[in-house]
Amino acid sequence: MKTKMKSMKSQTRMKMTFSYLLLILMVIVIVYPLLWTIGASFNPGNSLVSTSLIPANPTLSHYRRLFANEGSLFYGQWYWNSLKISFFTMVLSLVFVSMTAYSFSRFRFKGRKNGLVLFLLLQMIPQFSALIAIFVLAQMLGLINSHALLILIYVGGQIPMNTYLLKGYFDSIPLDLDESAKIDGASNTRIFLQIIIPLSRPMLAVVAMNGFTGPLGDFALSSVLLRNPEYYTLPIGLYKLVTDKMGASYTTFAAGAILISIPIALVFLALQKHFVSGLTAGGTKG
Repeated sequence: MKTKMKSMKSQTRMKMTFSYLLLILMVIVIVYPLLWTIGASFNPGNSLVSTSLIPANPTLSHYRRLFANEGSLFYGQWYWNSLKISFFTMVLSLVFVSMTAYSFSRFRFKGRKNGLVLFLLLQMIPQFSALIAIFVLAQMLGLINSHALLILIYVGGQIPMNTYLLKGYFDSIPLDLDESAKIDGASNTRIFLQIIIPLSRPMLAVVAMNGFTGPLGDFALSSVLLRNPEYYTLPIGLYKLVTDKMGASYTTFAAGAILISIPIALVFLALQKHFVSGLTAGGTKG
């Protein structure tokens, strides 16, 4: 018996040791490049060759240069463009995705199954495969450099995947809540706004996070539609910063990349309290 207990304890220690080693490895893989980027943003000069993790002579000149509006560097404008596009994409995604998911979850209508299959197929098609069609359409409509068109395309791209996520969450909410509310005279709209939406905050937070971070990381689509420097988003502007043959600055690029993470971190902290499940427990009317 004692031998068996010792063997079980030994196995537990080995599993715990392996788990901790794996976690440490993951932290190193994730954190080390981030620390190197932060260090590069404070290093003097424009090249990464002479940079170090801890700068010997740290400087804020790269951060000052970002907002100095020198030449074709409009970082402040690019930052505002990206935040504006991300915010409206997040809001519109929440509206359209929640209504679409509620329709597929609670109503039975003709073409419902075909619609779900279509959403599944749309997820399999890469967005960049439609770049030529989107560019031609934007030219025909005179919407080159249009942030509104870019927002609508982003929202359309968010609907299929997020609808599946949110529909699955709506399906887990007991139908007894809907039936109880209907007995009390509530309409479908009231049930949706006052019962389903409050109970779905965790998944709505995920949809909001996806809608906000998606445009901030997109390069291919925005680079096709946005041609003038003042309309650029951050990914395009920073890419142009390091591809300039005459004045490429990788340390300024590092400073700009660090500042991109600030709004993402703030949105995550704001939504963090909603990343909780099990809110439907005890909600059925007795």
